[in-house]
Amino acid sequence: MDFDYSPKVRAWQQRLRDFLERHVLPAEPVFAAEVAAHRAAGNAWQPTRVMERLKEQARADGLWNLFLPDSSRGAGLSNLEYAPLCEIMGRSPLAPEACNCSAPDTGNMEVLERYGTPEQQQRWLEPLLRGEIRSGFAMTEPAVASSDATNIQASIRRDGDDYVIDAHKWWTSGANDPRCRILILMGKTDPDHPDRHLRQSMILVPMETPGVKLLRHLDVFGFDDAPHGHAELRFEAVRVPASNMLLGEGRGFEIAQGRLGPGRIHHCMRLIGLAERALEDMCRRVVARRAFGRSLAEQGVTRERIAEARMRIDQARWLVLCAADRMDRLGNKAARKDIAMIKVVAPNMACQVIDWAIQAHGGAGVSQDFGLAQAYANARTLRLADGPDEVHRDQIARMELEPYLRAAGGA
Repeated sequence: MDFDYSPKVRAWQQRLRDFLERHVLPAEPVFAAEVAAHRAAGNAWQPTRVMERLKEQARADGLWNLFLPDSSRGAGLSNLEYAPLCEIMGRSPLAPEACNCSAPDTGNMEVLERYGTPEQQQRWLEPLLRGEIRSGFAMTEPAVASSDATNIQASIRRDGDDYVIDAHKWWTSGANDPRCRILILMGKTDPDHPDRHLRQSMILVPMETPGVKLLRHLDVFGFDDAPHGHAELRFEAVRVPASNMLLGEGRGFEIAQGRLGPGRIHHCMRLIGLAERALEDMCRRVVARRAFGRSLAEQGVTRERIAEARMRIDQARWLVLCAADRMDRLGNKAARKDIAMIKVVAPNMACQVIDWAIQAHGGAGVSQDFGLAQAYANARTLRLADGPDEVHRDQIARMELEPYLRAAGGA
């Protein structure tokens, strides 16, 4: 692997940095004020004018749909080329959506681009690519341990030319947003299949379908993440055409693996950008503040934490870039251990670096004034999203032990 970014990537990085400095970062307080005004008026779940202006600017600057490797629809970037751009976008909670590169839309667009029929792509993918609508991914359920996706109990039952869906889902990110028009739902079409990984399917469910009920929004450590948010949903005898099935019955796990690999690269590199910004905030704070007769920057514990943060961020970055490179060269399956490792390393690193930054800010660090509290909430959530640490650690250990067990005649 060549550890130096290519001239092509460096050019994209500079364009994104300029976009962030000139447009996105100044828009952050404007966005917060607009959401607060909507919330005070009784409806936080509505688009903001400032975000729509950012999207117009991103389109004008050619910074739109960068995540798609297909150059006819995206920027034609590999995972390794897109990863450092994700890091830059991760510096601001606004940048990914501004560039139409935010979850869960990116993963859903990748699913539709890779597995959707021409009709599905025309109806849902094209408006998503244009940023006209948003989407959600309905997988996790409150009644079962969804870290083992074979536990998912949602029923998808064939009835003539339709499928009938009964399910209770939660943490469906984006479903509160009035722009969310389509959900990808995972559930069982063949609950008795002898291979438990062939019981599940994924199907497209328009939000306006009768029987889709939005029960409530879910806060994350007290943050509602409006206007995007996270929802609890119930599906009661929801009927959709059989043509809404993705790829075919029993292909849910196959789709999930194709969806989650690139998504984990995106999440992890955004976390690295978030951690970089937290470290910068920490350094500025400790230089400016004094305690016990000297600046915080002169305190030994502060310097130790800054050094440790720099090492952890760089270690995480190289691990993620290595995973991206392996995915590009060998495919997602061959890179599955690398993907599992980054999903553990990056969120844990970000949580620790942001925590140190909070500590350096004192009481200000847990206020709404510096963004660190919400940054920590986001990073901590990603130790659960797309599979908890424990599942990934178990997978890593299994793959590490496999040749030894085989040599010993074990399972």
